[in-house]
Amino acid sequence: MIGSMAPDLRSLPAAVPVADVLPDAWVVGGAVRDLLLGRGAAVDLDLVIEGDAVAAAQQLAAALGGSLVVHEAFGTASVEVGGHVYDLAAARAESYARPGALPDVGPGTLEEDLLRRDFTVNAIAVSFDGRVCSAPCAFEDLDARVLRVLHERSFLDDPTRLLRLVRYATRLGFEVESSTAALADAAVAAGALATVTPSRIGSELRLLLREPSAVEALAWVARWPLGVELSFDASLARRALSLLPDDGRADLLLLGSACRSVAPAALAGWLDALGFPGRERDVVVRVAQADGLEGGLSGASRPSEIAAEARGVPVEVVALAGALGAERAARAWIDDLRHISLAIDGADLLAAGIPQGEAIGRALAAALNARLDGAAPDRDAQLAAALAAVG
Repeated sequence: MIGSMAPDLRSLPAAVPVADVLPDAWVVGGAVRDLLLGRGAAVDLDLVIEGDAVAAAQQLAAALGGSLVVHEAFGTASVEVGGHVYDLAAARAESYARPGALPDVGPGTLEEDLLRRDFTVNAIAVSFDGRVCSAPCAFEDLDARVLRVLHERSFLDDPTRLLRLVRYATRLGFEVESSTAALADAAVAAGALATVTPSRIGSELRLLLREPSAVEALAWVARWPLGVELSFDASLARRALSLLPDDGRADLLLLGSACRSVAPAALAGWLDALGFPGRERDVVVRVAQADGLEGGLSGASRPSEIAAEARGVPVEVVALAGALGAERAARAWIDDLRHISLAIDGADLLAAGIPQGEAIGRALAAALNARLDGAAPDRDAQLAAALAAVG
């Protein structure tokens, strides 16, 4: 049983530097939840100050020598030091002028601050001197491993909590409390997600896609109206992830795999509205069109033919093409062929008498093809293949 005893904040390396500087601060949110669950030490901390959070952040930054960022519009601040990020906010109460709007925030008590949070298990605050303050049912829900909202309008006031519900449920392995599940279903059916600006949905979606449990999470939210019609095949996604190398982006691969039925222009526009950076947008759009690459890779037999299809294509696209049916060729490219290079370069060809210009490019391409196909394993053979290509 977790009970309601205060966890030892000094067991968190991130908390130790703060305790002497801000002894009256409260640690809240995920760091407390995970400490109580024994899920390891948080790197970053959310701190609630019963007073001036910006002044407290300035004091912390000065004492620890950290960098300070003040968010004037919200009366909050962040301090980064020693590999840790501390987000400081004053205890506050909030209200919503309309569904999906950003909240109107005012000064409040610690109890009011906890009651404005998303789920009971995230509404536990612990002080450095061992005091505990929590929302009703917080410890009971943590013990039972369930997610419960704090009031009936939670998902209507802030529909991004729907995405956080999925993220926490799949990451923690928690069940969704029955009335909370009903409220979530009702909010989705009522079109709550459409009341939020796309950029806020995009921020939550990107966090969800970076989770280790992203496959399960995306399978859940793909059924929701998020702006385009998603179609997610978890089995296909897992096969593609098994091919993805360490330098690939699992989040972009997963999202692209769910967008294969969306027209490229519509998909690009949706990703722009969600706030995806341009490079990430382009990768997702190309992943969604991986069927075309699958056809080319499936028809390639020699290594040089595989390379001709895959060269310049993001590895996320190649991985999905492999999962769609071209696994042999995709695996050959990802694991081996893309790393093969020549022992010669343009300077060698110039020295051998090939004139500068397009001939250099043709010669190097021919040498690389020969190298890929095993016909030019060393420098002399590569140079000979290059020279032969340009007569």
